[in-house]
Amino acid sequence: MSDPTPQSGSPDKEPASEAQAAQNALGNTEQAEKATKPGPSTPEPEPEPKPSLGRLFLDNLWAANTFTVTLLSLVLAIVVGAVLMIISDPAVLSTYSYITARPSDAFSASWTLVSEAYANLFKGSVFDPEAFAGWLNGTNSWQAVLAPISETLTYTAPLVFTGLSVALAFRGGLFNIGAQGQATIGVIIAALAGFLLPLPPGLHLLVAVLAGALGGAIWGFIPGILKARAGAHEVINTIMLNYVATYFLTWLIVQNGVQDPARTDAISKAVDSSAQLPRLLGDNLRVHAGILLAVLATWAVAWLLNRSTLGFELRAVGANPDAARTAGISVTRTYILIMVFAGILAGLGGSNMVLGSTASALTPLVVAQIGFDGILVALLGRVKPWGVLLAALLFGALQAGGNRMQSYSGISLELVTVLQALIVIFIAAPALVKAIFQLRAARAARLQTSLAKGW
Repeated sequence: MSDPTPQSGSPDKEPASEAQAAQNALGNTEQAEKATKPGPSTPEPEPEPKPSLGRLFLDNLWAANTFTVTLLSLVLAIVVGAVLMIISDPAVLSTYSYITARPSDAFSASWTLVSEAYANLFKGSVFDPEAFAGWLNGTNSWQAVLAPISETLTYTAPLVFTGLSVALAFRGGLFNIGAQGQATIGVIIAALAGFLLPLPPGLHLLVAVLAGALGGAIWGFIPGILKARAGAHEVINTIMLNYVATYFLTWLIVQNGVQDPARTDAISKAVDSSAQLPRLLGDNLRVHAGILLAVLATWAVAWLLNRSTLGFELRAVGANPDAARTAGISVTRTYILIMVFAGILAGLGGSNMVLGSTASALTPLVVAQIGFDGILVALLGRVKPWGVLLAALLFGALQAGGNRMQSYSGISLELVTVLQALIVIFIAAPALVKAIFQLRAARAARLQTSLAKGW
């Protein structure tokens, strides 16, 4: 009898399968143990020591950040200004005709001219050591010591307002060239309220200041509504309105009831003392309460831009009007409000010129160039409110010191304007400053990007 055929599932093959399974299980266990068994650990690299604060300062000092570019721009402007002083002085320039024979004459004359000019610039705007020594000796009063600061703050106050006017419009995507015209209308309305309205002190000053703001608001509303409703470019409108305001001032001064009856030239009646901004350091120093209003306005604009809903809408429209419109923001309303607020600020700057201590009556040049200087101040301050305040302080110091520099050193006052322009040119071209001083490229690239997006 034959054996039965073994089946596929016969017990003959089961022992082999069980042995194989056990062997596989044993192998998997060994592999798992090897995987989990800690081997010789690779030594981790030690963390780099944290750089000290002084090291970080030195590393960033020669980078093209905002502070370094601004400081080096001032240095470049001072150097170029010194060269202009030398080549514009015939006596100093003549020493260079024999520089190969006696170079000390040229260098000595150049150093004397430049050092005296910049020393007088500093003494006229910040601090005069001779006046301080005289105060200690009793030969002069403390007011002589504070006179340079007083002059600087006097010139600074209106520039803060016009600089904020231009900067606010920039942040909203508008290029307000009309700060000059808005300041002109502001000074007109403020002066008219100052000598035509018989009001008691305090109230008279408040009405005159608000009148100046109202005049600027009206002159800012016109290009704003034209931009919002008709799409007319604000640059063209504001430039034309500058001319209209200037010629309106020239015409108004010589009209009956406005012109000073005791004068035959183009000058108006004087603003009443009840409408004058009070002086902060006594009658002998010109600094007045307008500088306090300027600081308050700077804080208000900073809060408006960074803390308010309107400021967010303003910045959104300035960054991308189409996207802002899609998000539900009224671009038309925002454009109008931007120019109205810009006009208010410029009008306050203009009212400072006649209600403060700069002038007490209307003349064809009463506003000077504060509107156009406000554009430079806004650019130098990188269209940031507190930056504008610092830039206005610098420009005020240049103007105050320039008067002494012209009187004591014989340097033309126009050179101060050249210095202002050079500072703005170098700051607006960070790549040039980087190339001259070999600043780090990465930092300079980031600065250029921020400048391009900030406007």
